[in-house]
Amino acid sequence: MSIGEQWVDIDDVSIHLKVNKETIRRWIKERDFPSHRAGNLLRFKLSEVDAWVCQDSRTEGRSESTQNSRR
Repeated sequence: MSIGEQWVDIDDVSIHLKVNKETIRRWIKERDFPSHRAGNLLRFKLSEVDAWVCQDSRTEGRSESTQNSRR
């Protein structure tokens, strides 16, 4: 994350990832999606979001290969 990186809102993240805002809210609750609260507002850093997506996809691939090897 760069020092000058802008904070974005859930609409921006939704557009960036091409997913529904409700999906993002579910990920925050269930999958430790990187978000920050400013009062009642959710704010995000796109660099943290991108890092989470990359990390999560590596984790999912590992769990799928483990499941497949058990079959």
